[in-house]
Amino acid sequence: MSASPATSIFVTAQDGLRLHVRSYGPRTGAGLPVVCLPGLARTGADFDVLAGRLASDPERPRRVLALDSRGRGRSDYDPDPANYSLAVELADLIAVLTALGIAGAVFLGTSRGGLLTMLLAVARPTAIAGCVLNDIGPVIDLKGLVRIKSYVGKLPQPANFQQAADILRGSFGSQFPKLNDDDWAAFARRTFKEAGGRIVPDYDVKLATTLEATDLERPLPELWKEFDALARMPAMVIRGANSDILSAATVEAMRARRTSLDVVEVPDEGHAPLLTGDDIIGRIASFVKSCERSNPH
Repeated sequence: MSASPATSIFVTAQDGLRLHVRSYGPRTGAGLPVVCLPGLARTGADFDVLAGRLASDPERPRRVLALDSRGRGRSDYDPDPANYSLAVELADLIAVLTALGIAGAVFLGTSRGGLLTMLLAVARPTAIAGCVLNDIGPVIDLKGLVRIKSYVGKLPQPANFQQAADILRGSFGSQFPKLNDDDWAAFARRTFKEAGGRIVPDYDVKLATTLEATDLERPLPELWKEFDALARMPAMVIRGANSDILSAATVEAMRARRTSLDVVEVPDEGHAPLLTGDDIIGRIASFVKSCERSNPH
């Protein structure tokens, strides 16, 4: 199903960089707003279908915002790659919420966006009326991180979008075996852009520097304290059945700490689930409505 058109909004971050936000639906809709945060080398375009559906709900039309983090999509690239950090991106997120008057919302974070959501729960818990963690949890599997480190900023240079789709299919086909030619073509359009007559990634390739310090021999710090900060708000975790970032064991550990956790596993998808199918969109829409019952808007 096609999405409703998004309006572009630009917000100035604390250090002067311009951040791009896709805004869907009415600014003052009846429903609780939803804020979508993409993965490390992804953009708000990943949420286009989902955002359109949530925004145009006939019963509860709502505002949905999808953020391009700095260095991604139409947000400014940072001249200092050291600023591609969770601390700076958390400050950016808070700047966007403040500028757009979002006092409370349901946050949907894919991968790195989910890490930001957990950090926001510590920094500004009142902002979160509910959260969806898409294929991310307090423990990140090293195997998946090694895979991400191998391609961020290092994908081959495609001659055209068809070749870009082929490159992505070669890299991610085992995680997403059910995608068809049209799906891979759409994936390519969300991953690459045309600039200066060339097909280039839709992100600053210097993002790769954020992974350079990762010691693949040592486990990453775990974020159980940040996850526990979500204890007072409705929470859902979505896991791709083929994920190599969020293990089934981590999901069970999350559920053990949080018996009310809404857990969804998406078959035939890896890291991270695309959130474009009717079933998963329906589950997310129902969850958002349940958050409204807990937090009257």
